[in-house]
Amino acid sequence: MLDDKTLQPGRTDPSSRIRLLVSDIDGTLVTRTKDLTRAALRAAGQLREAGIRLALVSSRPARGMDMFLAPLAIDTPRAGLNGGEILAPDGSLVAAMALDPEVAQIVVETLDEHGVDSWLFAEGRWLIRRPEGAYVAQEHRAVRLEPVVVDSFANHYHRIGKIMGSSADYHLLERVERHVQSLLGERVNAHRSQSYYLDVTHPDANKGNAALRLAGLLGVPADEMACIGDMGNDISMLQIAGVSIAMGNATEEVAAAAHFVTDTNEEDGWAHAMQRFVLPRGPASVQAGGAA
Repeated sequence: MLDDKTLQPGRTDPSSRIRLLVSDIDGTLVTRTKDLTRAALRAAGQLREAGIRLALVSSRPARGMDMFLAPLAIDTPRAGLNGGEILAPDGSLVAAMALDPEVAQIVVETLDEHGVDSWLFAEGRWLIRRPEGAYVAQEHRAVRLEPVVVDSFANHYHRIGKIMGSSADYHLLERVERHVQSLLGERVNAHRSQSYYLDVTHPDANKGNAALRLAGLLGVPADEMACIGDMGNDISMLQIAGVSIAMGNATEEVAAAAHFVTDTNEEDGWAHAMQRFVLPRGPASVQAGGAA
């Protein structure tokens, strides 16, 4: 594992001052069982004490991260659906981006052709056709949203914030990811958020744009923002952050986009990253001469 003096090859120097941390959730902030550890909660409290704001960005619908707001004392805007929707601290909608209806239909038809189960996320609703689908129960436990079962998606292609494809065949989903992006080009943003989930959103709905929007709402310049994540959909925010951190369970591509790599999400990697790479760059530490 890298220490806080060692940059990933090819990366420019990280910022010396951080006032905002934008964090992914699944595979990053929480464990495999979707739990916040004591170390993570303690580190979040230390961020507050150090004057560093914490904002969440996720492929989850924004309402699917509600269970983390109180434990982490989140008082910042949050971005769901990979930036497809942004909510204010009070839960009101700040911004939303929807797929073109024709494009949404093509995506679903393409997933169907490859035997990939598809779900639609629209205006706070999660639409499915197969309640017995392999990952429906798991997603329900994770985001605590009730799916709406429909016979067909034919009348539901308007105002779609995200289409999610799920499959237990990880290699198939990787191929479908490339195929969808190649087929539709600049009309979509297609990235896996987990090895078994493929997210397809509006082309401008990516975590890089979302992180910049969150920073702007909080009055923090990009070079004073740190970002942390683990999957391909996190790369766009890692590339624009003043300090970028990949989890130890991240793919090689994600690690290559980051300044630093921490431990895995099963080894309190998020908390360790705060201690090593973020807190020493907080306003109080910098003023005291403690920045790396």
